[in-house]
Amino acid sequence: MAPTLALKPGTAWTDAWQRALAAAPEAFRDDRVLNLWAGTWQPDGLSLPATSPVDGSSIAGPPRLDSAAAEQAVRASLDQHRAWRHIPLPERRARVGAALDALTEHRELLSLLLVWEIGKPWRLAQADVDRAVDGVRWYLDHIDAMTEGRSPLDGPVSNIASWNYPMSVLVHAMLVQALAGNAVIAKTPTDGGLACLTLACALIRREGIPVTLVSGSGSELSAALVRSPEIGCVSFVGGRDTGARIATAVTDLGKRHILEQEGLNTWGVWNHTDWSALAAAIPKLFDYGKQRCTAYPRFVVQRSAFDAFLAAYLPAVAGIRTGHPLAVADPADPLPELDFGPLINAAKAKELTEHAAEAVERGAVPLFRGALDPDRFLPGQDTSAYLAPLTLLNPPTSSPLYHAEPFGPVDTVVLVDTEAELLAAMNASGGALVATLSTDTPETFTRLAPQIRAFKIGHGAPRSRGDREELFGGFGASWRGAFVGGELLVHAVTEGPAGERLPGNFPEYQLMP
Repeated sequence: MAPTLALKPGTAWTDAWQRALAAAPEAFRDDRVLNLWAGTWQPDGLSLPATSPVDGSSIAGPPRLDSAAAEQAVRASLDQHRAWRHIPLPERRARVGAALDALTEHRELLSLLLVWEIGKPWRLAQADVDRAVDGVRWYLDHIDAMTEGRSPLDGPVSNIASWNYPMSVLVHAMLVQALAGNAVIAKTPTDGGLACLTLACALIRREGIPVTLVSGSGSELSAALVRSPEIGCVSFVGGRDTGARIATAVTDLGKRHILEQEGLNTWGVWNHTDWSALAAAIPKLFDYGKQRCTAYPRFVVQRSAFDAFLAAYLPAVAGIRTGHPLAVADPADPLPELDFGPLINAAKAKELTEHAAEAVERGAVPLFRGALDPDRFLPGQDTSAYLAPLTLLNPPTSSPLYHAEPFGPVDTVVLVDTEAELLAAMNASGGALVATLSTDTPETFTRLAPQIRAFKIGHGAPRSRGDREELFGGFGASWRGAFVGGELLVHAVTEGPAGERLPGNFPEYQLMP
């Protein structure tokens, strides 16, 4: 009989909340967080209730501003920007470096907040914090060359990002933008990350870095954070529908923009025999329940190799570990090693379950259906946000699972007989961020890879967003505006020579790095 699990001592939400209050009393109240604008933590905004995906319990909800307050915050950020852009680079570097030291000091608390707010297992939560800090430290070492002959933008950078990587994507971008001489504004993601971002911004603000952090609905804040003439650049990470609306607005206004959107990232299998390598890669593809922009939810497989594919895939997916990320059998035990915990909320788990059921009704074949192991959860806990891995063969073209990224642990497999079918299926969404082709011969990969519409293409191995000097962008509707990564991130938020054409995907041109 498996032992009964309990929360590891010191990891409860109340423990994390009290530690956050002690670490940044200026940013938190007994029962709520504050907004940061005009250089001050403001007790404004209607604080809404929120629940943790981990167990459905109550956590701090966002203090949502109205449009008038958001417009005030943007105007105040412009004032900060006009002062900050004249701060010498060595001083900016010193302040950002001090902020990184503070984030490092509070690494475990930031990670624990991520576990409760967005359900990341401990290993992945720590990695999110570490990638933010390590990535920005790399920019500290290289910023001189990257800003040579360039100047900050005319206005602050507005950041609207999804909830899945609050530190390694959002905070990382904010600090690099500030290092390059810009004031920065961020909207807290609607679905999670509020307390973690609030603590991070409190530590950053203490070093005199001009950061603004506000909460609110997209419809209420869009006019201020996207359309305001004070904004110098809009940086967005999220879904295609919201991204398309923002793209229309910034294009109409002629505003600098960086819009990373979802695409259906695919893994093709053609004339391939190294099944042990594929089997080893499968568990890594389920990190954080495939809730990331570079997840691979679609396998396009040569029909004649389908039996060998299944022999490699099914045992690997059956070994995926999911459960409560803070539950242990003994107080001295380390936190569990999981591939993923809950999805971002119960509504997402329900949505994917319904999409899968509908696809099966219309002809998809269930290849694998996992089950939650009760021994990995607390007795009687709410598990409505958890979903075990699920794999479907040949989803119908009418299903959302055929064309769109599920953003959850649902794989689909499409069988093909010709190279033309392979390429058509791998390009089903009209453009993606990453793709991979498993094939035995380098010649085949070299011939087919240029026809796959993804920014990064792996040969038998997954590709990721990347860190430090690695560039990142997307094809088709998966990306609009300037590409990022390495010096391109700095160039995207600075002004260069007259007539400069930034690498990116723009309405009037596409320029690869």
